[in-house]
Amino acid sequence: MAGITVDAGGIHIVNAMDEAEWFVPASWFVQVMPLFFIVGGFAGITQWRRMRDQGRSAFEFVRGRLERLARPALLAFAVVGAGLAVAGLAGAPADLLAQVGYRMGQPMWFLGVYLGVSALVPVLVRAHENAPLRTLGGLLALVLAVDVLASAAPAAGFANLAFVWLTVQQIGFCYADGWFRDRAWSAGGAAGALALLLVITAGGLYSANMYTNLNPPTVCLVLLGVAQICLVALAAPRLRRWLERPRPRECADAMGRCSLTVYLWHMPALVLLAAVLLVARAPWPEVFSAGWWLTRLPWIAGIALIVRAVAAVVGGVERRAAGAGAPSAGAAALGVLTAITGVVVVLVAGFTAVSAAVGAALLAASLGLVRPRPDALPARRSFALATRSA
Repeated sequence: MAGITVDAGGIHIVNAMDEAEWFVPASWFVQVMPLFFIVGGFAGITQWRRMRDQGRSAFEFVRGRLERLARPALLAFAVVGAGLAVAGLAGAPADLLAQVGYRMGQPMWFLGVYLGVSALVPVLVRAHENAPLRTLGGLLALVLAVDVLASAAPAAGFANLAFVWLTVQQIGFCYADGWFRDRAWSAGGAAGALALLLVITAGGLYSANMYTNLNPPTVCLVLLGVAQICLVALAAPRLRRWLERPRPRECADAMGRCSLTVYLWHMPALVLLAAVLLVARAPWPEVFSAGWWLTRLPWIAGIALIVRAVAAVVGGVERRAAGAGAPSAGAAALGVLTAITGVVVVLVAGFTAVSAAVGAALLAASLGLVRPRPDALPARRSFALATRSA
């Protein structure tokens, strides 16, 4: 949660939870990123199997995923970059813009990682269908190996941006195949995962803060994901009955349609709201003071209203259907790598007018790369057949 302080030294943007000891146990409940990737894995395997059964190719699947993620991001990058450029020309302090750009760029790790793991769904579905336990175990072994290496060379831990989230996505494949239908198994799985997580964090092997375990990712997030999906499986009958009601179903469908828009625009919305309040010379209570807590609901409501307004304008970009046809294997791979590179530019440099322009250009290039040639519009069936289970 962002905290903004205003003092004689200027305006400062901080993570309000960095020094909050009470947030450590709370992080076990509010860290939902593993569950998000599990749901993504479930959706990915379901969509790919449907496309494969229709004789469509893996490269068409990759194109669809890339377009769904890169098109809305391209628009967001362009708008944020233009906004920062205008703010700079209007006289906003350079150090403040650097802070803002850094904070807005941090959440982009998810976009880069999700682009990569989504592109690997067809390959990993094949591995899952041929040897599910061996595939899951192999990925988990890689996660643990990276954790061990990171204890001596911390930078090595960032390899788990791939291995942790690929493992968690694979759990989504398992959920799709009914591994968690047995209630006793799910209850035992949740209890076992949480018990092991408690042991390794209480013993000092890992941080007990699940957000610290996010950067870089560790095996703790795999265990948390197992516990979360087991609990979801236990609650599934009640959740299904609840979602049969019209209003909850409408809300769930609406959230699904605009989830990426919310993700991409929540930080720009926060910055816009803060800018308006700063211009209006609104008071800024000290972080964690009574006044700060009293303003949290209005603050969150204000951000939500801005995001909703943005979604009404740009949400169609996310909902736009992917085009027909499949790119070549090389074009699909290069397109994904180009898109990831565009995101990494912003993640490393933070949002600036220049980095946003470079990132947007690379995202646009990635979309051009996966656009099939006119003579390649028929879906390639050969790869679809090759990725079927043996």
